[in-house]
Amino acid sequence: MHYDVIIVGAGPAGIFTAMELRRKGSKKSILILEKGLAVEQRRCPKSITPHCMNCKPNCHITTGFSGAGAFSDGKLSLSSEVGGNLPELVGHDLVQETIGYADSIYLEFGADSKIEGVGNPDEVKEIRKRAIQAGLKLVDCPIRHMGTEKAQDIYYGIEQYLLSNNVDILFSHECEDLIIENGRCVGIMARTGGKSFRIDGKDIIVATGRRGADWLEKICDEYGIAHQPGTVDIGVRVEVRNEVMERINEILYESKLIGYPKPFKNKVRTFCQNPGGFVSQENYDGDLAVVNGHSYKDLKSNNTNVAILCSHNFSVPFNQPIAYAQRVGELTNMLANGHILVQRFGDILDGKRTWAKELAQSNVRPTLPDAVAGDITAAMPYRAMVNIINFIQAVDQVVPGFAANETLLYSPELKFYSNMVKMDTDLNTNVIGLHCLGDSSGWTRGLMMASVMGILMGRQLSRED
Repeated sequence: MHYDVIIVGAGPAGIFTAMELRRKGSKKSILILEKGLAVEQRRCPKSITPHCMNCKPNCHITTGFSGAGAFSDGKLSLSSEVGGNLPELVGHDLVQETIGYADSIYLEFGADSKIEGVGNPDEVKEIRKRAIQAGLKLVDCPIRHMGTEKAQDIYYGIEQYLLSNNVDILFSHECEDLIIENGRCVGIMARTGGKSFRIDGKDIIVATGRRGADWLEKICDEYGIAHQPGTVDIGVRVEVRNEVMERINEILYESKLIGYPKPFKNKVRTFCQNPGGFVSQENYDGDLAVVNGHSYKDLKSNNTNVAILCSHNFSVPFNQPIAYAQRVGELTNMLANGHILVQRFGDILDGKRTWAKELAQSNVRPTLPDAVAGDITAAMPYRAMVNIINFIQAVDQVVPGFAANETLLYSPELKFYSNMVKMDTDLNTNVIGLHCLGDSSGWTRGLMMASVMGILMGRQLSRED
């Protein structure tokens, strides 16, 4: 088998690379290799069970066409200030311009035309004032909310577009290894059904998402692909009643707050806010259960959830941030017998664990029904826990009631995009013919910025026709 372009991973970065190549009229032969299933075949049984069934061989939420994006709440951040470090590589103006172009494609395939978080300048000004007084920075970013169920429809349309435009997609196929000869990447080793085989290609694009970040880091070490340890995010998913977040939700939809709380002054931020949303569980390789959140367009809960993430950097003498975060997650899973831990904020301050009967009596009822009440502080590193507590108390000055005793904290919330692959402005690595895109590359975070990186890659490859 031989292709001009081989794309490993059918997340936004990979699929937008293929789409842009075709929209630019490229006749290159293209293959997308995806370890999961087509988007229309992805079904999480938890909506029926209602417990995580630890699906094998892959979690349907984190793998498959469109990656974790199909089962997230489908938020598209429309500002170059949000979504990672890609603007530092290719420039803010180009990224902002490409965001507009990517947004038009999402609209073409059925995204809601409404933009959240715009208007109400006086009320935004008042929120920013309270944030400054609390020692926080407010980043107000326009948001296009697709919604979990609508995102799946949109990505299904994109999937069918690619198939109808002669893009080959091999589902249930995993990339085992890259084939590098004389400093050039000339193909991949693929595996399915216990059988391995070689696929040759001229340009190899690795876009394996956060789920594939650990694998890519090992590949970089093995083949001398230039990279550096980046940031790993360790935190919790916070859940409160909608009444607490009501005004913020109406004005901003997603309040992106950043702080550097004392005494450690690590960067701590809010991420992925879901008004009327649901806390969810994702399973990674090795049966690591991590918490996430999403929201639907139509189905709403009584709660709002948001991640609070503490950034950690490691370089000397330890330089394996992904492994560090995994150990934190594994220890937390151990305490919860393989599930997600949940604890009330007031119990953390009182130095006690939370019991199931206490959750049943609270105003805030967990939207993750099989989360196990317990003590997340028994697994969370001290530095991260102190940062999270102080940050929550600072946010309470912006959103009164956020630090209430009944506020729920779920753990572990981990973001694996710490390995930053070194590339030039044309997205070339130091290995000829190899390109790394999306969250696994360390340059992007989230649907929109990964889509933008894919578009830029598609344009670059189309120039070679």
